[in-house]
This record gives sequence, C-alpha cells and structure tokens, in this order.
Amino acid sequence: MFADDHAEAAPAPAGGALRGGKGGVPGRYKDLIYDAAECKNGQRLPAPVLAAQLRQESGFNPRAGSDKGAQGIAQFVPGTWASRGIDGDGDGDRDVWDPKDAIPAQGAFMCSLLTMAKKHPQYDGSPTELALAGYNAGWGAVAKYGGVPPYRETQNYVRAITAGAKDLTAADVGGSAGTGTWVRPVDAKLGTPYHASGAAWSSGYHTGVDFAAASGTTVRAVGPGRVVAAGDGGAYGNQIVIRHSDGMHSQYGHLSAVTVRPGQTVRGGAAIGRSGQTGNAYGPHLHFEIRTTAAYGSDIAPLPYLRKHGLQIG
Repeated sequence: MFADDHAEAAPAPAGGALRGGKGGVPGRYKDLIYDAAECKNGQRLPAPVLAAQLRQESGFNPRAGSDKGAQGIAQFVPGTWASRGIDGDGDGDRDVWDPKDAIPAQGAFMCSLLTMAKKHPQYDGSPTELALAGYNAGWGAVAKYGGVPPYRETQNYVRAITAGAKDLTAADVGGSAGTGTWVRPVDAKLGTPYHASGAAWSSGYHTGVDFAAASGTTVRAVGPGRVVAAGDGGAYGNQIVIRHSDGMHSQYGHLSAVTVRPGQTVRGGAAIGRSGQTGNAYGPHLHFEIRTTAAYGSDIAPLPYLRKHGLQIG
C-alpha cells in the first residue's frame, strides 16, 4: 500500500447539505440549487445561501410577484432579468417564471458577485456577505462603502439570509440522499496514489488514486448522492461522477460497464458499474477521484476525504 502523508486535507463542505422536510427546501428544487452553487468560474457558493434567498424572496413559489414588479421564484425585476436571465434548461427560452431558468440565473448572478468580492479582501465583510449585499443593493454600493453598505434594508437582508442559510443546512450531511453509509469503492488493493500538481515523482500529476481491480469487479458508490455523469468520459473511458450532499463529487474511471444513469439517486454502497480498462488505461483498474466540482481539474486528495467519512484506506 502507498502512504498518503503528503496529501492535503479535504476542504470544508460548501455550506453543507440542504435541509428538506417541513420548512425546508422542496425536493424538486434541491438539485437545481446544488447545480447553481457550482459556479462556472471555479468559485463555490454555499447552497443553503441560495436556498435562503429563494425562501426569503418568494417562499419557493415560482409564481410569486410583487408590487415592485419582481417575478418568479428568484424575484427578478424585468430590467435585471433582461441582463441576467439565462436559459438554464436549454429549451430555447429564458423564462423568469420557470425555476429551471430562474434558479441557475440567480446562482450565476451570485457567482459573479462572489468573484468580485474575493478581489477585494480589504472590504468589511466575508465574501458571501459582500455578494449578498451586492445582490440586494448593487455592487456599486458595496464598492462605495468598502463593505456591506449602511442601508438598513441591505444589512437586514444579509442577516436574514445568513440566518436562513443556517436553518436550511441539514444536520447530517452524510445521509440526505438515501442511506448515510460510506464504503470502499471497490474490493481491491491500492495502486498508484494521488499526487497533486507539481509533486516530484516520476510520472507527474495523478488526479486520483488507483485500485488494482481485475476487469469486471463490482464498483460501488462510496457514499449517498446523485449521479451527474455516466458514460463516455474521454481519457477516463466509461466513467461515473456522483455529487454528494456536501457538494463534493466522487468519480470512477476506466469502467467496463456503467449500470446507473444521470439524475439517479444512489445509496452508499450501491453497485454502479464494473471496473475495466477503457479510455487511457494500461491495464484493468479503477481510477477514483474526489473533486470540489464536477469539472476536471478540481481534484483533491481522496483518502483524507474518505477518512472524514470513517473509511480507513491506505
């Protein structure tokens, strides 16, 4: 077995999992919110913050309106929607009344504000607080005052959303989708370890860990979550990517068979495919990654992350 002493610890979840149930986030909107929290620019928003905004703005009502002309679940006014609205579901239109458009648009707007906030560490307030202030009062007001502006409405908004996000964070991030069980991804010994970019070893950067599994060995979901990719992954061959309730993603590569589909919720330990050597592989094995987003290049050391969930591997 290989030691993993050099690997960094996994980062904290991006705000935690979303709480469902009475007063929580309706199940039909959870995946939209998780997706919206994964910024396209590499930033990550706390998903409960987006959820708290939606609850504050509309009570999760996609038909909500206001006397100021705000519309839909995210309460965009027409002028802002004209510049910020997006076709989130790819159906060819931008419909402010459709949560599949409005929630992605809300997330993209907040992601842009979060990026701006992180460029100004000297401002008074956390990046998330500054982004919320910008969402409520406009970024110009944040820049003018070098932090959350002294407007009562804006300060109350930031406080309300911060408190709401805590309320909408699930107490048990391990078990919000199926069972909270966490398991080894395959019954096989460790092979090539994780090496972060720039690590000094003979073969360079290795974005995950390999398990020396013979072709056809059952591969299991390490924990509960939702399948976001299943099928051809280019150099990874047949691959599966699962988003877990803490916002992190597990990835399984070079599979000989894939037995789940995108959008499917899986339990920890569920059989999801079989190991193989598809893609750029020089022999049968399972290539396993943990990522902060679904995108390639957001990898972290997998073993410390799994240890946080009670798995002693390596």
